[in-house]
Amino acid sequence: MRIHLKQTTSSKIAAELVRVREEGGVVALGRVLTLIVMAHGQDHAENAIAATNEASREHPSRVIVVDTNPPPLPDGGSPDSLDAEIRVGADAGASEVVLLRPRGRAGAELDTLVSPLLLPDTPIVAVWVGTTPENPSGEPVGRMASRRITDIIGAGRARESLRHLAANYRAGDTDLAWARITLWRALLASVLDGKTDRVRSVVIEGDLSRPSVDLMAGWLRATLGVPASTLHSDAPHIESIRVDLGEEELFIHRPQGATSATIHWTGHRVQTTSLPVRQVSDCLMEDLRRLDADEVYARALAAAVQGGA
Repeated sequence: MRIHLKQTTSSKIAAELVRVREEGGVVALGRVLTLIVMAHGQDHAENAIAATNEASREHPSRVIVVDTNPPPLPDGGSPDSLDAEIRVGADAGASEVVLLRPRGRAGAELDTLVSPLLLPDTPIVAVWVGTTPENPSGEPVGRMASRRITDIIGAGRARESLRHLAANYRAGDTDLAWARITLWRALLASVLDGKTDRVRSVVIEGDLSRPSVDLMAGWLRATLGVPASTLHSDAPHIESIRVDLGEEELFIHRPQGATSATIHWTGHRVQTTSLPVRQVSDCLMEDLRRLDADEVYARALAAAVQGGA
């Protein structure tokens, strides 16, 4: 169900949420957090809602999506106005979604805008899609949140954005690029179990316009204390990782478009293992499982920048 509110206020939206819950017999007690999504434009807003609907199966939430670049109003509309849309039921997964379209002065103070809509006594998570602030914890909404999730793939200039995130890192920050390489990190940890002291160097090949490649290199530098370099390829994600162990070499390759990877060890038979490209909803679900500081990410981010990202 979708309810449209034109020329409204945050307090009126909050009252409408109460009315919808009372009439529908829905309670807010099952919501485990408030998720505030800053989306730059309608497409990013809808994509974010689709991802949060999927994530709500594991993390029922109140989702507040703020379209920071809403479509223009027809002639005669107020330049300083707030339109909203409430989605519940099948249109919101296991959550309730509030889509806000502030224009002009209505969006000047975003923390004030969303405050009446926050669930009481629940953690606040802030997410940015389509654009990434240089200092997430310094943003009005970022200061309210205990967890801040960026997605610098959508913002462009990945390496420049990584440098900003590293310089301004605060406990609770993370980027979806980190969750995108979880399966790669788990695979490497498993394959190199008991052999990490023999690793001399690593080469990661992938699209260098994506931060996952540099974060993987940073994680390997921070974890193994060895040189980790990057090479560009046309694959949209990490394509391969080559590990020099002296007398042995490990080569893991996932061709573009594949959902599995081949593992090549010197002197051993080639093995195949599942390694799908992760969807945004999967990454978001992972990031919402922990609301404390991710110290491993912090070290990987710092090492990625120090290594030349």
